[in-house]
Amino acid sequence: MASFNIFILGLFVAVSSLSMDVSLAARNLLQLPPLPEPAVPPIPAIPTLPPPTLPTLPTTQPSLPNPTLPPLPSLPTLPAVPKVTLPPLSSIPSMPNIPITIPSIPFLSPPPGN
Repeated sequence: MASFNIFILGLFVAVSSLSMDVSLAARNLLQLPPLPEPAVPPIPAIPTLPPPTLPTLPTTQPSLPNPTLPPLPSLPTLPAVPKVTLPPLSSIPSMPNIPITIPSIPFLSPPPGN
């Protein structure tokens, strides 16, 4: 990609320098006497503005009226729930013993030879 960019740049320089008219025009511009400086008009003065006046801020806040809320509705009464007694807990059954040893796996024996 970089070699392509260098190729394009070289091609551009070669084509632009091949034109004889461009070379002669550049030489003529370099041999001209320096041009006089153009007259620049003076910058107008900025008028002074009067200082702005800020409005006075209120020192106290106006009091707001107290809102009156309607009374809360009363909650409905719940019906009486009968008292329930639970049967006594039975004793917790014991956990069965888990065997710790791994039982041996019987391998198939070859058939008896005659």
